[in-house]
Amino acid sequence: MCKTAFFVLIMMIPGWGKAQNQESNRVVSDSVTPAFFQLGEVRITAFRKSVIKDRISQVAMEAHNKVEVSRSLNLLAGVNLTASGPRNESMVSVRGFDLRAVPVYMDGIPVYVPYDGYVDLARFTTFDLSAIDVSRGFSSLLYGPNSLGGAINLISKKPSEKMEYDGSLGMINTNGYRGNLNIGSNLGKYYFQAGYSYLHRDSYRMASGFTTRPYEDGGERDNSYRTDQMISFKAGWTPNERQEYVLGYRFQKGEKGTPVYVGDDPMNPLYTKPRFWQWPDWDKETYYFLSNTRLKGKDYIKSRMYYDTFKNILNSYDDASYTAQTKAYAFQSLYDDYTYGGSVEFGTAVIPKNLLKFSVHYKRDIHREHNSNEPVRNFKDNTGSFAVENTYAVTEKLTFIPGIGYSIRKNDTAEDYNSTTQMVSDFEKTGASNAWNGQLGVFYNFKENQKASFTLAHKTRFATIKDRYSYRMGTAIPNPGLKPEKAVNYDLSYSGVFFKALSTQFSVYYSHLTDAILSVNNVEPGKSQMQNTGSAEFMGMEITFKYDFREKLSLGGNYSYIERRNTTNPTVLFTDIPDTKVFFYTQYKPIQPIQWLVSTEFNASRNSTSYGTRAADFTLVNTAVSARVWRYMSVEAGINNVFDKNYMLVEGYPEEGRNFFVTLRVFKK
Repeated sequence: MCKTAFFVLIMMIPGWGKAQNQESNRVVSDSVTPAFFQLGEVRITAFRKSVIKDRISQVAMEAHNKVEVSRSLNLLAGVNLTASGPRNESMVSVRGFDLRAVPVYMDGIPVYVPYDGYVDLARFTTFDLSAIDVSRGFSSLLYGPNSLGGAINLISKKPSEKMEYDGSLGMINTNGYRGNLNIGSNLGKYYFQAGYSYLHRDSYRMASGFTTRPYEDGGERDNSYRTDQMISFKAGWTPNERQEYVLGYRFQKGEKGTPVYVGDDPMNPLYTKPRFWQWPDWDKETYYFLSNTRLKGKDYIKSRMYYDTFKNILNSYDDASYTAQTKAYAFQSLYDDYTYGGSVEFGTAVIPKNLLKFSVHYKRDIHREHNSNEPVRNFKDNTGSFAVENTYAVTEKLTFIPGIGYSIRKNDTAEDYNSTTQMVSDFEKTGASNAWNGQLGVFYNFKENQKASFTLAHKTRFATIKDRYSYRMGTAIPNPGLKPEKAVNYDLSYSGVFFKALSTQFSVYYSHLTDAILSVNNVEPGKSQMQNTGSAEFMGMEITFKYDFREKLSLGGNYSYIERRNTTNPTVLFTDIPDTKVFFYTQYKPIQPIQWLVSTEFNASRNSTSYGTRAADFTLVNTAVSARVWRYMSVEAGINNVFDKNYMLVEGYPEEGRNFFVTLRVFKK
């Protein structure tokens, strides 16, 4: 859609410019923990109710024993669990878009890595979260830049009592354990929330159906260890009911191994040249300030400010002993990044029937990298944006939500390194990259529990530092002048509640991508380059339901289908996502203290390479039983992958076989 036509469409809407958020019951459990930090939300709010956002509550995460953010997100329709096998990273895709196009936030603060725009969601545990919000396509422009396909917001806890706590201790076979403690206190004008968690696995067990390979003999998966620790603290001051100020701190410390490729694809370079990688450090530290000041009537000002650091060490070894680094492919790579920035949001209801919101964002990303015994290379990006969103209540039943935004990114510093001369020089200077974003949503309430919506969103994503400047270990040519990717996302949704017990939602969607950043082969002999040459279309449907039967039995699940077409070059296939995913669960409470949950998930086969290597389809069954043994204590036990299925998200990287867990929980609220 051209800019002029889009702007005309927006300007024709009465009271253009204000926003609303989306919150449907597409979550697995619509129970939301009372300890919910509203200041951490980024919402397109309506006057009466919220509309269209998927939320995973703490209750659902605990019931399904999901201790990683990525596996929690996989409970939702339209969200697929993905992985980067060679880097042992856990990620998700939302309606076909990866995490570069669906940025991740913590209480509205961006946490994605400055260098490549990704974040390893296995490093983010769920122990201190109250909820996870997912927006698709039509996500709030108040998030800031790069929400091409949506946004993911991790929302922390907030105490509501004078003293409350929750914690757990657990064991996971084999040689794994977990523990966490959250403590909070709300004293009226002051509150604090603190948390600590620890998750460790020596390794995970391979499924019995795995066939021995040269670098993996089965049993315990070699080099699959992990350790993740997290400390969080925030203190809030509410001098009156119209003001809230919060200072917060969060520190994550991780280490992990990367299992070796054990697939059957001779075209994969790792088939003959395996990687022996370990990550002794994956550390992230964040300081932040949040505020909300309500002015006259419904007017308000919100602010977010943050300073975030990311330090990372990758060791590449000679062989599977993980001791020597003497071969040509052995190295130690070090990242030392930091980011700072903030946003200000102003909302006003000065125009009758309208809630108008304005936001301004600024973010400065500094990426510093080098291999041991090499000089440090520096990369510095500045990104700014402004946005206007409006919620226009046409009638009691009909709401329009238009929005428009502008973003700009300018590189200050980009340094190149010549390994032959051992000299650092500057990449060629480029001009600023800019992008317009806009969207329109129409929402109609037939009845109290019958809703329909149509949304249209034109979104963009800036090229990352890696997209523009990486040599990709000598196989690529940098392209500092990459333009933003663009997408137009359409969504038609209906949700309803029938017989007071059956909740349903149905969605169909279509996305058209232009200027997509794709790797073009043989720009020079044997070398590729990232270029804005791609055009593609994604389309699909999602169905979600939940049925509660007499408080003892609940049934729920979802169905997702997606087609992705590379219209520029159909022979280059999209990877990592199955076209079909089905999730179903049954929750039964035979007596009040006991709860039994069984879930099953089917994933169709998926491409692991652009030339057609596939990971086979699979079906998993998980089960768990929990019992309240005391007012402040419960015990849980369960089995994941009950039938010991040998399956893969990425060809050559088998996932965990059958595993057991036992957890003791304590809580006071």
